[in-house]
Amino acid sequence: MGKVVVFRNTARRDESWAVEARTGRETRIASIYATRAAAEADCVWRNSQVAAYRAFLERNAVAVPHYSIRPYRRADLPRAWRPLPALGFLHGQCRS
Repeated sequence: MGKVVVFRNTARRDESWAVEARTGRETRIASIYATRAAAEADCVWRNSQVAAYRAFLERNAVAVPHYSIRPYRRADLPRAWRPLPALGFLHGQCRS
């Protein structure tokens, strides 16, 4: 009976890393990652996609999004949240 049992805190932290898309005054969460490295990699990829289509966006007078990362709690996500494709803000807004 004289044995000490150590309990480790196995509860998962609720904090994740979010990639944010900012266009003008609107900010949306584009994606959520468990590690900062994964979020940074996604942020770099999204910024490269925007850079590749910058001329198209400017020609069509579409606000160019700026991607960044920040800590985020999953509990703060809206219930209907869905990941945002890199150029997903164009869906339904493109002019031919």
